[in-house]
Amino acid sequence: MSKGLLDGIRVLDLTRVLAGPYCCMILADMGAEVIKIERPGAGDDSRRNAPFVNGESAYFMNLNRNKSGITLNLKTEEGKEVFRDLVRQSDVVVENYRPGVMDKLGLGYDELRKINPGIIYASVSGFGHYGPYSKRGGYDIIGQAMSGLMSTTGWPGGEPTRTGTAIADVMSGISCCTGILGALVNKARTGEGEKVDVALVDSMVSAMEIINMIYLCEGRIPQRIGNRYEALSPYDSFRTGKGSMVIGAGNDKLFGILCGLMGKPELTEDERFRTNSLRVINAAELKPYIEDWLSGMTAEEAVDKLLAAGCPAGQIYDVSQVVTDPHIAGAREMFVEVDHPVAGHMKLTGTQFKFTNHKIDEFRPAPLLGADTGSVLSGLLGYSEEKIKELREKGAL
Repeated sequence: MSKGLLDGIRVLDLTRVLAGPYCCMILADMGAEVIKIERPGAGDDSRRNAPFVNGESAYFMNLNRNKSGITLNLKTEEGKEVFRDLVRQSDVVVENYRPGVMDKLGLGYDELRKINPGIIYASVSGFGHYGPYSKRGGYDIIGQAMSGLMSTTGWPGGEPTRTGTAIADVMSGISCCTGILGALVNKARTGEGEKVDVALVDSMVSAMEIINMIYLCEGRIPQRIGNRYEALSPYDSFRTGKGSMVIGAGNDKLFGILCGLMGKPELTEDERFRTNSLRVINAAELKPYIEDWLSGMTAEEAVDKLLAAGCPAGQIYDVSQVVTDPHIAGAREMFVEVDHPVAGHMKLTGTQFKFTNHKIDEFRPAPLLGADTGSVLSGLLGYSEEKIKELREKGAL
């Protein structure tokens, strides 16, 4: 087993629920030493989120693998001093409190950089650390709503729709991780620390790409168009004789292949479909031709035929198909097995990062609440058993 790309980097993870833990999970997967710091007696709120295995939250376990865990009460002076000691020995602090909370505790970036000038302080919040909305609470659904995503998700005439997963939280977690990695590169060159300020709404606005540009360039407000895409056609979901599938014929060459398979090469010269831009405008007129051809096949058969001809296509999987797919679950190892001390043997979602020289091949289970408090404080900070016992008695741990 090779050492991870981030071997030697220590991260203090103060985050809860999804965006922050997802960011720190990526860092841990890459080999960083991530110490998750939770409230004594309660821990991360997501420890109480379903589904459960033997009373342990799979939600929590999936996002907090490869981390060690301690408890620390940052509302006590003793707890704050322990945290400052940890900051002196660390490279990165990640938190997702509302802006201002860490400053009120006396543990904001301006204070922490005094004791560790090279510290990288990363924050994920709903709206960021400045601006008129900065004090608002932020949740995934708000990020999806206020970024414009929900206004363009769903079917014509239907209600604005949230995506099936918490994509704003995931995007902001990835954004925060990217910012941290950039700050680490700069620190390696200059020794300087940095504050990384990531907002859920900003992350989703960035992810809207062409949707924003349509309005900025054309003055047109994009609407809900089902599974179509504003930039390409045919690029949509289609019904077959059995099941549904998607086709991504994203250029004229691929459209020509599709028309040849359908036995309708003349469609490539049809004035409605001759160019991609025309096909986007006339997508509703093109779709019946494709679905008529597909009606005599199953989704699997149609996908096989399209792929054999060189046209991108795929079945619309449910999750049971994803977790058994020979490429996704097999070769790409997107589901991994761990042995949890309470939940037992179980599968987690794997990592999307594949490195040639630093293969990510270790997945340790998420820590039980406070499981590593003693070993971290004694091993990293050199605290004696007596001091740790005293801190526990004072409610700091």
